[in-house]
Formats: sequence, C-alpha cells, structure tokens
Amino acid sequence: MPEPLAECAAVTRVFGRLTVVDQVDLAVGPGEMVGLLGANGAGKTTLIRMLLGLLPVSAGSVRLFGRPPSRASRRRIGYVPQTLGLYDDLTVAENLAFSRAVFSAGSRFSAAPSARNKAVPESLRPYAGVCVRDLPLGVARRAAFAQALEHAPELLLLDEPTSGVDPLARSRLWETIGAAAAAGAGAIVTTHNMEEAEECSRLVVLASGRVVAAGTAAEIVGPARTAVVHAADWAGALRLLEAAQIRAVLAGQTLRVPDRPAADVARALAGLPARVSDEPATLEERFFGLAAAGTPAGQAAG
Repeated sequence: MPEPLAECAAVTRVFGRLTVVDQVDLAVGPGEMVGLLGANGAGKTTLIRMLLGLLPVSAGSVRLFGRPPSRASRRRIGYVPQTLGLYDDLTVAENLAFSRAVFSAGSRFSAAPSARNKAVPESLRPYAGVCVRDLPLGVARRAAFAQALEHAPELLLLDEPTSGVDPLARSRLWETIGAAAAAGAGAIVTTHNMEEAEECSRLVVLASGRVVAAGTAAEIVGPARTAVVHAADWAGALRLLEAAQIRAVLAGQTLRVPDRPAADVARALAGLPARVSDEPATLEERFFGLAAAGTPAGQAAG
C-alpha cells in the first residue's frame, strides 16, 4: 500500500480552554478523494490549517509526504481556502502568473500581458483581464482552482470549494477534482453538501472536533432507517409529531422521521388518516443525526 500523502495521528488543537480538534486520525493516499464533513465549528478548517503547517498542533502529529509540514512539502500541495486565496486587485491572468512565478523556478511575474493571457486556461480567457473583485463567484472559484492546479500538485486541500456557486458551476468544479484524482492526486475536501460528499472515496465526519464516523457513504449510513409519513393532512401530522417531541422533516408531500421506529411514529399519529412506511436513511439524515449526537449539550450543532 502506498505511503499516505497526508496523515494526521491523534491530532488535537486547543485555543485557551476550547478544544477545537480532538484526537483526530485522518489519511489520504494517491488517487483518493476524502470528504471532511461537519457542521460549522466542527473543526474542519482548523484541521486543514494544521495539515498545511499554518497552525501548530497542540498534541499528536501531522505528516505530509511522510515528513512534518514544511515549505518544501507545501510546494507539492494545491490549496483552495474558503476565501479563495486570490488577490482581488489583480486580474485572473496576473493571479495565475504570480502563482506560476512562486511555484516554478526561473519563472517571472513581470511577463508581458499578452503572454500572461495566453497562459490562462481556455475556459477563463474571457476573464483574463478582469480583476478578481469584479468576477462572478463561480468564475472566481474556477480561477482559484486553476491557480491551485497550476503547478500540478500531488495533493489538493479544498476548504468548501463550491460554496455559494450554482449547480452547473459546482458540477464543473467537481469534474476538475475528479480529473485530478484520476491523474493520481489525493484530495481532502470539506463540504456541507451531501450530494458532493457522495462523490468522495471515503468520508470522515467531525462533530465538536471529534471523529464520529468514518468510511464510505454506504458504511456511514449503515443500517439506519427513516420512517416516512404519507398523509393528506401533512400539517396536522407534523403538529402531532411535534407534540410527541418527534422531529420530522417535510420532503415533497411526505414527512421523514429519521432514527425513530415506524411503530413509534404511527402511535403518535393515532386518529389521523396516515400511512407510515420504513425506508433506508439518506446520507444527509445520517449526517445530521451524527452531528447532533456528537454535540455537547448547550452547544449548537451549526
């Protein structure tokens, strides 16, 4: 088995009295896409920053390409932060030229504009001379991806890379991630989107800084079931379930009740014409259940 490109072993990060990342184990190998899932505040971005060596660990260890993070190891990484990592007052072509100069020995940032524009990927050439601050978010994210991939990195660290973009742009960005993985790069991707999570080879779910589940999407869902309520008066059904302190979610013309036996739901709806069936849980339902179970009392899961 090849050596992991990135590895965390019992990694912990403490800020004052607050433990943000707690004993996390994580590894990614060549060609793998590992999805890092968690609600806001779960510790995802802090873990990414420790992998980059931008934050020191409080305990445990981080290794990139078999060694502690260093300037040399970071040169082998493509990083897209939530803030995109682009200079707002530079054009797309200038951002890419600057990145090329940083990562490629002998390159010069002061190339003529015409030469810089030719080096921009074809899909971004209409925007080559546009300052990043004037770009639509979807185009800015494509530019951030292009910059991260400019030096053919062996490992991608992507922090919410598709946040705020439309479905078509999101699909194109995931095609880019998949192409990089198919070419042998590893990727760690944080996301809130469960459809995106299912694109990953493996998933690691964080809650309050701890790993609460890990494996493929199918392994994480496991045998979990969801009760499904079919009722003409779904509003009345929802009121009865709320009165019984049973959390339900409206999905189309049905109510879905994760992690509760169908018999319990049927009893709560006694007297209301309704049919209650039982279905496998979705990844999203399982994720929210894990996030809620792993959050200490008094702390919001979001």
